[in-house]
Amino acid sequence: MRKPQGAGEQADGTEDWFTGPAWRDRDGRAARRRKRIRIGAAVVVAAGAAVLVLNPGDVRSKLPGRLGGDTTAAAPLPPETAAPGAAPFAGSPAVRYADGAAGIVLPDAEPVGRLSEDEVADVLRQGKELLADANLNPRTLRGERPAVALNLVDPLQPDVRKELEAGLTKPDREHDPLQLFTRFDPHEVRPAGDVVKTRGRMTFKEGRDGAPAVHTDHTFVHPVVKAAAGASEVTRTVVRRVVDFEVNDPRRFQATPGKPALAGYSHEVANTACEVYDGFLHPQFSDSRPAAEASGPATDPYDRSQEMKEDESTGCGTVSRI
Repeated sequence: MRKPQGAGEQADGTEDWFTGPAWRDRDGRAARRRKRIRIGAAVVVAAGAAVLVLNPGDVRSKLPGRLGGDTTAAAPLPPETAAPGAAPFAGSPAVRYADGAAGIVLPDAEPVGRLSEDEVADVLRQGKELLADANLNPRTLRGERPAVALNLVDPLQPDVRKELEAGLTKPDREHDPLQLFTRFDPHEVRPAGDVVKTRGRMTFKEGRDGAPAVHTDHTFVHPVVKAAAGASEVTRTVVRRVVDFEVNDPRRFQATPGKPALAGYSHEVANTACEVYDGFLHPQFSDSRPAAEASGPATDPYDRSQEMKEDESTGCGTVSRI
């Protein structure tokens, strides 16, 4: 998504660092909006037929109370006057987000279908571990193999594991590790500090055949600077991910007991180069040239009041802020 053009001048004549002249010249940061649902398949043991594990679309029960506020208007933030260095989230809604994995809040577990309270708690814990390793682990962020997350995927989902491994080994448009993992090229950018801001929700309900269905929806805000020595300009890349899990009954399906199976996942990214499929996010800076033309209405990557639409669209749009 390209950054929007528009006035960034304040009363004292200074400009907000994120809406300066580069944006008005249409030579600013690009970002990508890609929303693609991947559907896993569980294999029925008795019949030997493939059964589609559908993405649960209405998982809304068991919402942790302290996660409220996604749809509530917050007090306006003061305008930014300079690129933040020591405070890379200044002027952004992310300043109110939790730090790292603290923003992945687990709902209170209770028995669901055939699973006990402790078993449900373990499934939720595994979901949090996968999200944290995929989006917060410094090793994953600098492009290393997300071993913890991969090990949490049920090995009896061979097609899912194969696709994820292919994306990490030889990424392309059809095998893109960014569908589930957040990765930056360490030769291109480095983190601006050691904090990633996180906000979101995890919910669960009884799904098909008495199996718990877990729905997660989180936004991760990554501040970065160029990897070059002496670089100081800070930008942010905002990643929103929806990941759904199910726990299949090993008596009926080819599934590992207690291991959550990926049912579907989708994502949106604000501030990354469009139409680049090398397995890395590419944050854009004030001197970056857009890789693709932006189109469509501007969207706010911090707006969590709407559900992510489940479609197969890809493209390059505009964002109102990062």
